[in-house]
Amino acid sequence: MTGNEEQQANHLQNAIEKEGDRAFLSRIFGWSMLGLLVAFLINNVLDVGYDYPGVFAAFGEAASAAAWLQVAICLLGIAAAVALVMAYPRRSLRYEAHLIHSFNVYFIRALYWSVFLVGVVDATLSFMRVESFIEPLMGEAAARNLARANWIGTWIHMPLIVLGFIIAYFTRTLGFVWLALLIVVAELLIVISRFVFSYEQALMGDLVRYWYAALFLFASAYTLFDEGHVRVDILYASFQRSKKGVINAIGTILLGITTCWVIVGISFNGKQSIVNAPVMNFEVSQAGPFGMFTKYQMAAFIALFGITMLIQFVSYFFDAVADKRGEPGHRDVDTSAAH
Repeated sequence: MTGNEEQQANHLQNAIEKEGDRAFLSRIFGWSMLGLLVAFLINNVLDVGYDYPGVFAAFGEAASAAAWLQVAICLLGIAAAVALVMAYPRRSLRYEAHLIHSFNVYFIRALYWSVFLVGVVDATLSFMRVESFIEPLMGEAAARNLARANWIGTWIHMPLIVLGFIIAYFTRTLGFVWLALLIVVAELLIVISRFVFSYEQALMGDLVRYWYAALFLFASAYTLFDEGHVRVDILYASFQRSKKGVINAIGTILLGITTCWVIVGISFNGKQSIVNAPVMNFEVSQAGPFGMFTKYQMAAFIALFGITMLIQFVSYFFDAVADKRGEPGHRDVDTSAAH
């Protein structure tokens, strides 16, 4: 967000604080979704990394203290949401939507920086493996380590991801445009190397697919904020703003948030789930050492898509309820291209 947008949001908050009721139930619902999301991710780490039995085990015959601890973590997530709403009883829905969206913007920006850094470094290492440059330059031990996906994932990818989050904190660019440009450049290099120099390696296609997946899956949440998703509209455009708010709020709960929870739930459903299993094993493509070691991250992109969309849908829900309540600060967006 720019400085002017921050000032506008703060001014809006100060103006709305003079009103009375702050839609407690809507705020508690929205923040509870985020609290449960954090709790769910913590429990997933406990399930996969420490062999905890899972929340549902607490209600079975083999209930244990570990399972009830995981239940307590979920309840703590909801309690934290309620405490937050009670601590700021006069905070406006618009302002909270702005806060949540701002965090999501940072999170997505950090993901883009991470995939950029990982993509460049991993493609370079893959090229060096294919052309047998690593051992002469770095030695036999380095060549052996850099041919192992788990070693690269732990000691190269993870630090680069952390670096991406640090860089994103000090930047204000989302990265949609430049990542799309990099994809075009990567595709162009494939065409030139294939048809001009008759040279092609698996890493080149892997890099394009890696960046493509990140571009579309991570851009989806910001597209929701910008009303860029296709809306099949027959009656909606003719509704008043308050009625649109009702429709958007109901649709967000029944379709948006529900769908996101299904995606996140399936993604992290035990050690052998579609995300946990590849990530735990640092899964690689069929090209093996001749390609990039990023397939496990592309599996994680599915879960990150659900997470970023869930966060954005909570922000969207707050804005929709604010429209229903007639709160000032409505953001007009040209949606003609999305209808």
